[in-house]
Amino acid sequence: MSSDACWNVLPTEMKLAVVGLLDASDAWQLANTSMESYALALPVLFRTVHIQSAEALHVYADAVPKAHNRHIRQLTISTKRATQRRSAQPLRVTDALVEILPHCSQVEQLTLKLAASLTKAVIPCFEALAALESLCIGHCGDAARFPLSERLVVSIAASVPNLRHLSLDHITRSAIHAPDLVGARPFVPVVKGDEDVPDHPLLGHELRLPALLRVPTLKKLRIKDTHLGDPQWETMPVRCALEVLDLGSCYHESTDYNRTCTERIMGNIGHTVDECALNTALTPETFAHAKSAERPRPLTRLRRVHLTPLFPVENVVDTLAALAESPVERLSVECHADDVVDMCDALTDFLHLRVAQGDKGFYRHLLEISFSTVSDLADAFDIGLGARAAAFRRAPEDLPADAAEAVRRLMAYCQELRLGAAKEDKKPVTVMGRGRSASAPAVLFA
Repeated sequence: MSSDACWNVLPTEMKLAVVGLLDASDAWQLANTSMESYALALPVLFRTVHIQSAEALHVYADAVPKAHNRHIRQLTISTKRATQRRSAQPLRVTDALVEILPHCSQVEQLTLKLAASLTKAVIPCFEALAALESLCIGHCGDAARFPLSERLVVSIAASVPNLRHLSLDHITRSAIHAPDLVGARPFVPVVKGDEDVPDHPLLGHELRLPALLRVPTLKKLRIKDTHLGDPQWETMPVRCALEVLDLGSCYHESTDYNRTCTERIMGNIGHTVDECALNTALTPETFAHAKSAERPRPLTRLRRVHLTPLFPVENVVDTLAALAESPVERLSVECHADDVVDMCDALTDFLHLRVAQGDKGFYRHLLEISFSTVSDLADAFDIGLGARAAAFRRAPEDLPADAAEAVRRLMAYCQELRLGAAKEDKKPVTVMGRGRSASAPAVLFA
């Protein structure tokens, strides 16, 4: 019996199971063999869809049968124009999205990179996306000319029935909710004319960013390059149990202003957070906000802390000291290559402080510090300290000499801490990162 004959006698369920193991390129080859194979390959072909421009979005909406969209699990759409030339007719992005989204009944991850705001007609499309758990909305256009309204974005997020992960980038405050920003220095952009976004069944008229805390299913919230100065971040009733919080800063405002915003938000919602990423320094005021409002002490469940490349190196020790009462187990640090020496010194000072505190419980749960540069994560280095002996194999030769020496000093100090871990009655700390290749790390554990 030929191989074709063997394939043809298989039941449809077995064929689908086999096709499901193929990658997209192999599925395309199979789809071209017969009409039956094309139908079998559809779930693989449309599992992940990337639409890279406004023009491509219209072509997709017109050419792809609507029924095919039910196979999509991951969908990424950019509405940036592929060409700067003006077409004879304007591209109606909202109309194209309305044609596609209601049919994406199984989509789990949706990323929208919007060059301009959408109309309110798109909001009801999200009510039917019951499988959608991860939503990313970012602005990729000119925020001054074509801002992306917070009212629209908040209404969209609140309309997703089972939203767990929400990521927002370059969202613009609405003049309705931020009248204090209109015409005031430092001239933060605001949206006007978004009054037509209708009241939401859950949130009502208050479609402002802090209202996201009233979305009960939300577990992970990331907001970048967005003004977080709304005072309601501090007073908004929290209806969700956030586990991961990642807050950026607004480049229109000062460092102190952004720090105050971050502390205010953490003071309100930090009592459920398990993991957080920091762009700005923290002070004990983070906890003062919660105490003054008689809320639970924030960050009592915090297990993982990530310092982003934007975090000021000079504030590493103070910020980590402010989080000393949190049960932090893992600290990850990203920095620019030029900051490696200063960051190694800062981490050494932090570990000095940990040792000096002795039996006071200062970071007694800390198990791991991971460190990498951001120019290319594959160019980061490995330094290590473990409960077992560590063998130094080679220097991080890809780093400048001064940075390599800083790494060696930090590694040596960590080894000292390992040797004294039992005496100090502290858990040993592993300081690690990613080397140029996984097969050739700078440090290997015996």
